[in-house]
Amino acid sequence: MATGETGFSDVVFDLISVQYHSLKAGHDYGQYVRDAENAGKKDIADFFRSVMEQDSERAAQCHRFLGELRGPEDAQPKG
Repeated sequence: MATGETGFSDVVFDLISVQYHSLKAGHDYGQYVRDAENAGKKDIADFFRSVMEQDSERAAQCHRFLGELRGPEDAQPKG
């Protein structure tokens, strides 16, 4: 399996990257929900909640995949 600059497999790095960005976006969307609610735009607030739930599921799926890649050749840095 190919390894990038980090020493971890590309797949592990990619999953961690998607997980991080999904969690970060989900955090940011909380502010978007509040902004829409403060503007009286319930439909938009509901949209942001839906997007936040999708990112949460995406992060959880990455976590499950990372759990499957616990073998030494997948999850440990090459060094």
